[in-house]
Amino acid sequence: QRLGASALDSIHEYRLSGWLVQQEDIHRIVLYQTDYTMTPWTQRCVRQADCILIVGLGDQEPALGELEQMLENTAVRALKQLILLHKEDSPSPARTVEWLNMRSWCSGHLHIRCPRRIFSRRSLVKLKEMYEKVFQKTVDRHSDFSRLARVLTGNTIALVLGGGGARGCSHVGVMKAMEEAGIPIDIVGGTSIGSFIGALYAEERSAVRTKQRAREWAKAMNSVFKTVLDLTYPITSMLSGSAFNTSIAEVFEEKQIEDLWIPYFNVTTDITASAMRVHKDGSLWRYVRASMSLSGSLPPLCDPKDGHLLMDGGYINNLPADIAKTLGAKTVIAIDVGSQDETDLSNYGDSLSGWWLLWKRLNPWAEKVKVPDMSEIQSRLAYVSCVRQLEVVKGSAYCEYIRPPIDRFKTMDFGKFDEIYDVGFQHGKVVFGGWSRGDIIDKMLKDRKSLDFSESKERNASLGGNAAFTDLAEIVSRIDPPKSYHLTDAEESDYLTEYEDEAMDAMRGEEEEGQEPEGAEWNQDPVFEPEEERNVRKRTSLKASEESLSQSDT
Repeated sequence: QRLGASALDSIHEYRLSGWLVQQEDIHRIVLYQTDYTMTPWTQRCVRQADCILIVGLGDQEPALGELEQMLENTAVRALKQLILLHKEDSPSPARTVEWLNMRSWCSGHLHIRCPRRIFSRRSLVKLKEMYEKVFQKTVDRHSDFSRLARVLTGNTIALVLGGGGARGCSHVGVMKAMEEAGIPIDIVGGTSIGSFIGALYAEERSAVRTKQRAREWAKAMNSVFKTVLDLTYPITSMLSGSAFNTSIAEVFEEKQIEDLWIPYFNVTTDITASAMRVHKDGSLWRYVRASMSLSGSLPPLCDPKDGHLLMDGGYINNLPADIAKTLGAKTVIAIDVGSQDETDLSNYGDSLSGWWLLWKRLNPWAEKVKVPDMSEIQSRLAYVSCVRQLEVVKGSAYCEYIRPPIDRFKTMDFGKFDEIYDVGFQHGKVVFGGWSRGDIIDKMLKDRKSLDFSESKERNASLGGNAAFTDLAEIVSRIDPPKSYHLTDAEESDYLTEYEDEAMDAMRGEEEEGQEPEGAEWNQDPVFEPEEERNVRKRTSLKASEESLSQSDT
């Protein structure tokens, strides 16, 4: 409408290019919509873009379209993201792996749950009327479209949940308080119990449903009967892991990480390669189970991809806020539920009998002995190995560190789920209430880059809104002439060089002998005699000596 119907003609190439460049200078983000085929306009859009969004319908077959095939064969360096659209009442995403396998050139993907108006066909007039009403409503910061906007503008908010056994039940309470405070979550990650709770939330997107499913699982974990049946000969571990595997698999079934509504990752310790592993794809229940495998209690899980042995991620990174930052998060909310230092443990000497401890615990009249059990020791080891990394995370500018008061609960207190949940919820209400009264939440949701872009435009306007390139060059290259300074007597330094020190010593010596220094003697001193005068004097003396020699010869 602005450039006319013939704007795309080759004769107007310069005019169109200039107008597009002008739009990119005026606006921070310019959205290009391509045609359905590789037309000249589509080629221009692909050439101009820094990020290409491949939009598809999640309930359709993941076949490559004509435009995608051409794009795959074209050398385009722009970042490519797969966006899958789903209806509001559609089930959880599925077959995302097939979409990604056919588009290996995509660097990532997002699932978008869309309102019904997205899939309805209306005339242009009715569309304008409908969206005028939509724009009058308050923006839903929790919607998937808002998440997409934050991802594209670099303003994502990540939630990272630390490991700590049953103390991790407080994660659910904190997440409920976050929802009530209106804080959106764009990325979820965690370690150990944090990986389990985070996976539930990434699948449900609701703290209420997450609480229901987590409580059911915690109840099963508190079953002594299942634990006894899973005991095995303790060569690798005390438990075979079969019962624990079943409990995790029943929660997540055969869901893949790629099928979660919210982008998700978890951390495990690869004892085969002695390295940290970050899992962003693959079997969900297997990697959650691997991230929760405490040494001595459960055997390592064999990675279905390469067969490496994976253990609890708490041994290498118990609060992976730094991983969330590397994945593009602007702000990371990290919840720590790991073990804390205890200095009131009993001194039992050089050896410890389990039978003696059992008698102390069963005898009501015996003196109580405070000694950590095997699960507590494993949890403490995981926390100790990550102390330095935790201090770095707590001191970073991008991280908002939260620790609920859950130190009185033990690693295996899954039977106290509701009590631990309430502690996390009440603590979260206090913390996020303070954030709401301050400006922390506003800073999280504010697009800082847009503000910087606006400020830079204002600075450029201060140079002159219509300044030409030559005017700008003149401003930048304007150099003040050098200034010459003449020292006054008051500005001269009292500092003497080594030569002046020697002269002063000579003067003092003559004064002590009662002799006045003469100016001729100063001039005869080779130190203070200028080089030109010294050369003239040498030539004069040489000439005089030659004349005397010639006279003597005669």
